Amino acid sequence: MRIGQEEAHFGGDLVDGARVLGFSGDVVTEVAITTDGDEGLFVGYDEVEFLAPVHTGDFPEITGTVTRIGTTSRTVQLEAGKVIAARYDQSPSGADVPAEPVVVVRATGTTVVPEAHSRGPRGAGRPSS
Repeated sequence: MRIGQEEAHFGGDLVDGARVLGFSGDVVTEVAITTDGDEGLFVGYDEVEFLAPVHTGDFPEITGTVTRIGTTSRTVQLEAGKVIAARYDQSPSGADVPAEPVVVVRATGTTVVPEAHSRGPRGAGRPSS
């Protein structure tokens, strides 16, 4: 997704890192729907690293990988990489595509899906065969 000008929070068109975490929460919700057929409840981050700045006009791409499956919880490793970087210093609409995404945030979070709502491998609410 593109970070719009309305997301500028600090001088120099810098975007608050919490904005990227908000998008990461959406990825965790998608993981819960994919694994369990239910949005569940994202209960929190276990660790967060802000590794590079995000500016308006940048395009971060966020991935989530399930690293642990508990009875009702799912632990997800998240990574946000900047796949397009705004280059307003070059022109009002300038941008670059880095050879490799620039990692801006790494985090680990946990979501919980009540067993009765889960249609995943251990959920009581899964359809019978």
